[in-house]
Amino acid sequence: MVFDLVIVGGGVNGCAIARDAAGRGLGVLLLERKDLAAATSSASTKLVHGGLRYLEHYEFRLVHEALAERELLLAAAPHIIHPLQFILPHERSIRPAWLVRLGLFLYDHLAQRERIPGSATVALAGTPFGAPLTADHRLGFSYYDCRVDDSRLVALEALDAFERGADIRVGAKLVGARRQDARREDAQWIASVAGADGRLEEIRARALVNASGPWVSETLGQRLGLGSRKHVRLVKGSHIVTRKLYEGAQAYMLQRPDKRIIFAIPFEEDFTLVGTTDIPFPGEPGPVAISDDETDYLLAAIDHFFRKKVGRGDVVWSYSGLRPLYDDGSLEASVVTRDYAFDLDAQGGGAPALSIFGGKITTARRLAEHALDTLAPFFPHMRAAWTGGAILPGGDLGPGGFDAFVADVIRAKPFLEPRLARRLAGAYGTRAWRFLEPAKSLADLGADLGCGLSEAELDYLRAHEWARTAEDVLWRRSKLGLRFDAAQTQALARVLASRGAA
Repeated sequence: MVFDLVIVGGGVNGCAIARDAAGRGLGVLLLERKDLAAATSSASTKLVHGGLRYLEHYEFRLVHEALAERELLLAAAPHIIHPLQFILPHERSIRPAWLVRLGLFLYDHLAQRERIPGSATVALAGTPFGAPLTADHRLGFSYYDCRVDDSRLVALEALDAFERGADIRVGAKLVGARRQDARREDAQWIASVAGADGRLEEIRARALVNASGPWVSETLGQRLGLGSRKHVRLVKGSHIVTRKLYEGAQAYMLQRPDKRIIFAIPFEEDFTLVGTTDIPFPGEPGPVAISDDETDYLLAAIDHFFRKKVGRGDVVWSYSGLRPLYDDGSLEASVVTRDYAFDLDAQGGGAPALSIFGGKITTARRLAEHALDTLAPFFPHMRAAWTGGAILPGGDLGPGGFDAFVADVIRAKPFLEPRLARRLAGAYGTRAWRFLEPAKSLADLGADLGCGLSEAELDYLRAHEWARTAEDVLWRRSKLGLRFDAAQTQALARVLASRGAA
C-alpha cells in the first residue's frame, strides 16, 4: 500500500495534521514512537490562549490568529476546553496600569469574541478576588482565556483522524527513509518503520511530514538525510502542582520582577497548577525534570502574591517539557517567538518532505490547515479545508453546553457520584455513553481500579485511545496519577499487562 502522507510525531501538530489530511481524503499513516502527547504536548500550562504577553513583543498576527483559534476550539471541544477568568494583580513597579489596560483592550479586540467575556479593571481589597492575595495587592485586572486538557486534545485529534481513515500507530518508529528516483507524478518516499513489536516494515508514501517537535532536526538529518536552514531553540518549561492554594474558580496571572509571567490555575478540583519557567536548554532533546532553582523560582512567586505559604513539601507533582521554539534569533528564551515555520524540501521534483518548526497548542489546527495547503500542489485532488467548524469526538454536547450535559449524565446514571460523573463528562463528552450506556449499576462497569477508574473506562481507553501503560492512563488520558498511590499504580500496570495489546 502507498500512503499519501506519512507523519512522524504524535504530538498536537502531528495529530492535527493527520486529522485534517484524513478529512481531505488523503491516505494517512501517523507514527508515534512512544505515546500520543508523550513529550511537549503534555507538558504545557494547559491553556488555550491568545498570548497576552506576546503583545509586548509586537506579535500581533500571532495573537490575532490564536484568539480566533480560541473561539473555534472552544466550540469544537466544549467538554475539554472551558472559559477561565484570570485576575492580574497590578504591580506598579513592573508595568504601569495604562500599559496593562492598553494590552487588554487590544486583547479584547484583535479577534471577534462570541463566547469569551471581555476584560475589566477590578478591586482586590475586600473582594473574593483579593482574598487569597497579600494585602499590598489592591488593584487588578480581569480577562478571560480557556483551560484545556492538552493531552486529551491530542488523543481526540488522533481519534478523529482514525475514524476518518488514518492509520495511527503508537509505539512505531521511523528508522529511516529515502526518496525513490522517479518522475514527479510517481515520486515516493520509501520508509523503514519499526512497529511496536520491533518488526521492520517497508512503507511507501507520496509525501512525508516531520512533526517530531524537539526532534525535528534529528529526524531531518538522521532519518531523512536532509538539512535545513531553519532550526528550533529548545527551552525547558517546568510546572509545579500544589494542594489548592485558594478558594474560587479564578486563575491568577502573576508579574515577576524579571518581567516574566507565572500562572496560578485551579487544577483537577483539589490542586493549583503553577508555572511556567523558561530555561534555555543546550543539550540533546530527551526527558527533562524540574531543577531546584526552578522550584524555588515558582515557590517565590507564590510567596510574593499569596497569603498561604507553601514549601517544597507542599508540591505534590511537577513536570517539565522541552518547547521546540522556532529560532528567530532572539537573545532571551522568554521572548523567542511562539509562531511556527515550515521547511518544504521537494528538490529535483522528488517526493516532498515538510518539516514543522515551532507552534503552540492553541494554533495547531491552523498550523495543520496551513501545512496541508502547502502540500496541496502535490495532491491536486485533495479536498478543501474543513476543520474550522468541525466538532472533535465527544464535543456534541447539545445546546445546554457542558453543565447541562453533566446533569444529563447524573440523571441517566444516578449510581455515579456527581464528582465522577463530571470527570467522565469532562474527559469524554458524549463518547462516555459508549461505555456508560449499557450499565444499570456501578457494578456493571466492572471493578474499580482506583479513584473511580473502572474496568469499562480502562477498556475504552485501550480500544479507542491507544492507552498501553499505566503512565498513559494516569498522566496523559487522565490526571488520576495525582490521586493513585504506588500500590494502585502497580495493580493497574498488572491489569494492563494481563490484557495484552489493545
